Amino acid sequence: MTSIQASLRQEQGRKTNALRGAGKIPAVLYGPKSKSQMISVEQREFEKAFKEAGESTLLSLEVGDRKVPVLIHDVQRDPLQGTVIHIDFYEPPLDKKVKVDLPITVQGEAPAVKELGGTLIRHIQEISVSALPQNLPHELICNVESLATFEDRIFVKDIRIPEGVTIEHTLEDVVAQVVPVTDVEKELATPVEERVEEVAKIEKEKKEEPEEESAESTPTQE
Repeated sequence: MTSIQASLRQEQGRKTNALRGAGKIPAVLYGPKSKSQMISVEQREFEKAFKEAGESTLLSLEVGDRKVPVLIHDVQRDPLQGTVIHIDFYEPPLDKKVKVDLPITVQGEAPAVKELGGTLIRHIQEISVSALPQNLPHELICNVESLATFEDRIFVKDIRIPEGVTIEHTLEDVVAQVVPVTDVEKELATPVEERVEEVAKIEKEKKEEPEEESAESTPTQE
């Protein structure tokens, strides 16, 4: 597990500018079972840890003599410079599942790109999953070596996930495909058009349903 050192701080408001000038980032540590604490972390150390863990993997935050398993819950950046100006560290209960969006990393080379001169299109950049915090991976891998023709598709259901992780995304959504260069713009617009048509179809069906059927209660979500 990636570790990062943190120090308790007293600075608030404009006084935090002095921290930033010293290469530190003001932050907050909080969770349902712990009292909120104002802390700071070294900018270079955080950037390295954030690159390794992202917002979906537990890291160990060392505050004094405590080692707290946390998720990077929110990162605020300066709109002009892009530098990190504040961080929220969340200490989640380790016995309860959390829902996060995991980034998709493309692996391999699609034969349809290499041999047919097509262009790889990624329709989805992240997939929603749920798992215990300690079981969350840093990313999900999408191997595109199965894309040998322009008809091949990789769906959400084709993505391998670690044990203990549940996909909370529509399984039939297309993650990636290869299209002829001349069809790139058309293919990028297709998913949006399909969703619009699907919504219109659903709305039409609802209007045609008998009143007693349309009054059915919505299933309770877990």
